[in-house]
Amino acid sequence: MSQNQISPQGRKMLLAAARGTIKDVVGGGQPQARDAGDEGLLMNRGAFVTLHKRGNLRGCIGNFAGEGPLVFTIQQMAIAAATQDPRFSPVSPEEMGDIDIEISVLSPLEEIDDPANVEVGKHGVYIISPRGRGVLLPQVATEQGWDRDTFLDHTCLKAGLQPGCWRDPDVTILVFTAEIFGEK
Repeated sequence: MSQNQISPQGRKMLLAAARGTIKDVVGGGQPQARDAGDEGLLMNRGAFVTLHKRGNLRGCIGNFAGEGPLVFTIQQMAIAAATQDPRFSPVSPEEMGDIDIEISVLSPLEEIDDPANVEVGKHGVYIISPRGRGVLLPQVATEQGWDRDTFLDHTCLKAGLQPGCWRDPDVTILVFTAEIFGEK
């Protein structure tokens, strides 16, 4: 396991922190502080929390930069995924038994000059244009069976832009990797 990887125990702790935090918040309470006893949970890293309900997307929110210890960032993103994803209504307490949580802990962003350097299955993509921004996690292309160009096109669409916008010289393409783990 590399120095930046999260231990199996750390993964369990982060998943438990995410689930516990969501239960606290959707139940009308305040999120409780969670133990960051595992050294890997003290890292300051960006992360996304994705919620699925019976296999369907139910919420996904994240950020590229952590706001302190990783466990705190996970808690904040779990709250946002459950209550602030504009594509969905907030998660209700009754749904919690049907919700599965997936966490993506991100590497730092890296700008690339050649879109051919995007590796499907390895990289997530963040596209920045003067007209919009969009991000897709590395697992999305694999789950959808997309090739590189299709992945880049869908990232443009996520930004509210036209497919192929990634070819525009005014567009910046950033890539990142993710350590992905979940309850399933």
